[in-house]
Formats: sequence, C-alpha cells, structure tokens
Amino acid sequence: MIPVNSVLQVGQFPEVMQAVIDQRITPVHLLDPNSPIPAGSYQSILIRSNTKLPIGLIERLPQIGMVATCGVGYDNLPMEHLKQKGIKASNTPGVLNDAVCELAIGMMLGLLRRIPEAHEFVKSAAWSNGLFTVTTTLAGKCVGIAGMGRIGQDLAKRLEPFKVKIAYTGPSRKDLPYDYYPDIKALARVSDVLILACPASPETDKMINAEVLDALGPKGYLVNIARGSVVDEGALLVALQQKKIAGAALDVFENEPNPNPEFLNIDNVLLTPHIGSATSETRQLMTNLAIDNLEAFYNQQPLLTEVKN
Repeated sequence: MIPVNSVLQVGQFPEVMQAVIDQRITPVHLLDPNSPIPAGSYQSILIRSNTKLPIGLIERLPQIGMVATCGVGYDNLPMEHLKQKGIKASNTPGVLNDAVCELAIGMMLGLLRRIPEAHEFVKSAAWSNGLFTVTTTLAGKCVGIAGMGRIGQDLAKRLEPFKVKIAYTGPSRKDLPYDYYPDIKALARVSDVLILACPASPETDKMINAEVLDALGPKGYLVNIARGSVVDEGALLVALQQKKIAGAALDVFENEPNPNPEFLNIDNVLLTPHIGSATSETRQLMTNLAIDNLEAFYNQQPLLTEVKN
C-alpha cells in the first residue's frame, strides 16, 4: 500500500498514463522540477524518461528513497548522485520492446520505400503527371544493429523474415546467430541499413560521427530509435546534405522538442517526434510497471526492474 501524498510526480504525463496513475495511487504533482515543492512527506519520485531530474530537487527532498522512471532509458536520472545518497531507481524495460521495434521497422521501410512522399504524391494529384520515383528494396540487404540488448534482439527477430543479413555491435559478443563486429565503424562499413538501439552513455555519446557515416557510405541508411546524443547531428546534417549517406530516419534528437531546423529542409530524411513507445497499450504497461516498482519499495521488497548502475 502506497501512502497518500507520499509520491512526488515530477513533470507532465500523457493522459493515458495519468489515468493509470490516478487509478492506483494519489501522488502530488510538480510539473516543473525547478519550481517550489508542494508541502508533503515524500519518500519517492515518479517521473518520465523525457524529464530531467535535477540534483537540486533531490537535495530538497531528504526523505526520498526511490525514483521510478517511466521509460527504458534512465539518462534523465543523476545516477551517481542517487547511488551516493543510497536512493534506489527503477526503469521500465521489456514492456516497450514491441512498440519501439514496430516503429523502427516502420521508419526503415518508410525511408527505403519513401512512403511519406508517395502518400503526398497521390494526394497532390502529381501521379496524373508522371510516375513516382523508383525506391529501394530491403530484401537482400545487410541490417546492422548498434546495441544488442532487449530491444536489439527483439528487432533482429522481427527482421529475419525480411530476407536480410543481420549484424551487430556492442560491448561484447553474444550467443546469437548474427555476425558480430567489435566497433561501430566496422559495422557501418558492412551495413546497408544501420539501426541504433543502444543506450545513452558516455561511451555512446556522438558515437555516430563523420567517420562512421563515411563508412556507411552513399547507399547506406541510418535509423535512430536510441537517443539523440548517440549521433553527432552536425556530421549527420553534412552527410545528408552532401549525399554522403542515402538517408536517415530519426525518432530522437539532441534538442527535443525543438530539433535542429536544418533537418526540416532536407528531402532524404523521415522524422518522427520521439514516439517509439507512444501507443496507449505500451504507455499503460510502462506506467503499471513503474507503480509496481513503487509498491515493492513501500512494501520493502526487491524492486522488479531496479537500475543497478
């Protein structure tokens, strides 16, 4: 049982998630994490992965023992500070794999087959004046996956029926029937499509740089469903503008929700507003798992999906 008003809910939550929260617990809302804190006796924080948790807020809440974030990524949390304070953290892995993988494949096919442009071609009646441009087939290509964790492995399984070769990179080789490459540049060199499914970390910061994009080459495509920080956006813009790569599909950006406006003026991109997990079914599962972790904390039980970093 979670005591009333013992959970501080930080940031804005979509309506479908808020409905689950209000059904199960009674939190106190703090929309702006830098605003004054409403009166209360808070032992935990509930937050989304798109909202940064400031260290200053934690310092103002000496009784906090746990932070539950709704999202598989936890780069919004100051993990070192939480660890120093002995504050537990949980995320929501697994439950969003289906939605994220569906979007990744949809974006990849939309990019290669230029589906958004084809839609507009028909709607604008341009078809009556000539044929639509010839596009690119996925079958027979090599799809490289950067990050072979839960999402990467689920993505690979979904790709197998498309008659593609699958390769991957990550910190270490796994017991998987796919070609392993020890570094991202080597993977890019053999990939026709390079999908980013790795976590945001110091090791992956701007991992996709000019050298990697050159290795991907003028017939290669980039799909990013990871985090904007994984890509050097300046180098990517140059590669797209100068056709050093064939195109990119991006669901995440360095500056959300205001990505670099130069992306809006390029014809070889497909852009979506960070909607990898944005289905009603997935958001409900994520919220329920976050609250399940809160319940475990208040019942002094092990967290279901504790971040141990």
